[in-house]
Amino acid sequence: MELKEAFGIALRSMRLRQRLTQEDFGDVSSRTYISMLERGVKNATIEKVAELAGRLEVHPLSLLVETFMTLDPEEDLESLFERVRNEIARHPATL
Repeated sequence: MELKEAFGIALRSMRLRQRLTQEDFGDVSSRTYISMLERGVKNATIEKVAELAGRLEVHPLSLLVETFMTLDPEEDLESLFERVRNEIARHPATL
């Protein structure tokens, strides 16, 4: 499965759990664009991911985590978070 397909599955799953239609994203994107994202035809920019997550009323990371868990169903949430924690600890941001 490709990453954009996993993102589409995650987006659709979150949308349906929220009982939202593709049309409910009209303030973010067109129904056609949402459909193309959900079918894995298009890739979303990081800005678009943030906008979609806002409409879903979730943090953008929630949408991305669900995407990567869809991509690799063998990885559980805790092991994914542990991996991210370790990677961030090894390379902390220097702002």
